[in-house]
Amino acid sequence: MNSKIKNQVYLFFVLIVSACSFAIADEKTNSTPSEQFKSYWYQGKAELTRYKLDQARYGEIHTGDAVLIFVTEDFLKYEQVKKEFGDSKNYTSVLKLNATRKFYTGIYPYSTMVSVFTPVDLHNDPKTLKVTSSNQEWCGQTFTQMNLRGRNYEVQLHSYFQNEADQNFKIKSVLLEDEVWTRIRISPESLPKGDIEIIPGLLFSRFRHTKSKVEKASGNLTDLTDNSLSDHPLQVYTIEYSELKRRLSITFEKDFPHTIVAWEETQPSGFGRNAKSLTTRALRTHSIFTDYWSKNAVADSTFRIQLGLE
Repeated sequence: MNSKIKNQVYLFFVLIVSACSFAIADEKTNSTPSEQFKSYWYQGKAELTRYKLDQARYGEIHTGDAVLIFVTEDFLKYEQVKKEFGDSKNYTSVLKLNATRKFYTGIYPYSTMVSVFTPVDLHNDPKTLKVTSSNQEWCGQTFTQMNLRGRNYEVQLHSYFQNEADQNFKIKSVLLEDEVWTRIRISPESLPKGDIEIIPGLLFSRFRHTKSKVEKASGNLTDLTDNSLSDHPLQVYTIEYSELKRRLSITFEKDFPHTIVAWEETQPSGFGRNAKSLTTRALRTHSIFTDYWSKNAVADSTFRIQLGLE
């Protein structure tokens, strides 16, 4: 057999093996979370928690509200949308986070939302499948979407601002800052420690008007007791960025369901000469567990009071 034929045979073998491996990976669709996890998260309800927000923006601190909404749902792995109908087997169970912030800067309001879709079976599906971020304020809007495709995240960015405009690019699939929140709720032990590669949160990138890319940072998980935050033992996960002058710390209850009670983000705020290091802080005030999507009548506005939004 000459070398040309040998190369062709080898290439064919590699393609067959790769195809088989891909098919096997596709069969890992349904996760098997613990009974404790299922009894809490598969009740057909969502966990809604309101936080008192002190948001750094334009070199000052602005008060507002932050809400974290956690809920499980079936998620199509290829289309990367919620599974609502059909007999497709290509889906997985994800823990979805919708994280909203509302605050005013002077006369005009900010409204932001980040959505994260992380498989609950991190053993078989170890990477977050999708993250989106939208920001609205009176100057304009921005929208970013990241989809896991193979070894990369495919990113779409649409922005009102000229130097951002419309972009499509790829980033290698390392840890996402935005998925740290869902990992805490699923499995805090999966949080990486020591030196890490990480993609900063989409909200941070849009507030700073910087392109998302892989950054170097360090992760650290420590124990904490603070009765002003919770009667339960706490843990704090901290990310220190090497070059961004950014520090994120998230405090959560050590025991399941690992409720997030507070967080802080310290980073430059403002631009040019007005830029200075400020700390955004969020502190839990109210929490409810309900099927909020069915609470859409005028009479259901009382739930806003229960959540501390009025």
